[in-house]
Amino acid sequence: MKLSDVREILSASVMCGEERLSEEVLSVCGSDLMSDVLAFVKDQSVLLTGLMNQQVVRTAEMMDMKCIVFVRGKTPEPDVVTLANQRGLTVMSTMHRMYEACGRLYSGGLV
Repeated sequence: MKLSDVREILSASVMCGEERLSEEVLSVCGSDLMSDVLAFVKDQSVLLTGLMNQQVVRTAEMMDMKCIVFVRGKTPEPDVVTLANQRGLTVMSTMHRMYEACGRLYSGGLV
């Protein structure tokens, strides 16, 4: 699935990284605990979270993720978006809750 498909499935707005929407992703992780992401996540391409700080970007970068999607309509501060863009990450925001967003992406083919 391409990041453009993630955007469409979640009716998400792109905050940065629109030029990377053609990148392929195979999996998704939903968590607000970055320690869980670091401990349990392997080969995840998309991170769904409601946590909105720079630690989310740093965690996604460490785990070689391609995209962060903020759920529940949350919008991070500009410094978070700027850092993500500098690190080559696409950032989106969706109005869906994390549970629904995970279900929609799973139904769309992400694991």
